[in-house]
Amino acid sequence: MTGSEYQRLAMTTLNPALSRKDVLINGVMGLCGEAGEAIDLVKKHLAQGHPLDREALLKELGDVAWYLAETAYALDADLDDVLAANIEKLRRRYPEGFDAERSLRRKEDAL
Repeated sequence: MTGSEYQRLAMTTLNPALSRKDVLINGVMGLCGEAGEAIDLVKKHLAQGHPLDREALLKELGDVAWYLAETAYALDADLDDVLAANIEKLRRRYPEGFDAERSLRRKEDAL
């Protein structure tokens, strides 16, 4: 499945009563909330001795994907294009793959 296919299917479950602005707000807030739930699972594992709940973490990643798709939709952006642009940015930043030295010397305004 491509990102665009996922986005199209995921958006069939979008609340049709929401305005475009509300879709954007819901998407960004949802991204933050679901990322928080994901980090909470990892925190419990690393700091509190819980076994890592891999299945729950994977479900949270799916929720992050839904809100990412929603946010891109609110911006009239195709998820494949968002993902491709991110890879291109990473290729420019780290043409030979991640390099700690390049990371330390990277300008804050660099793409």
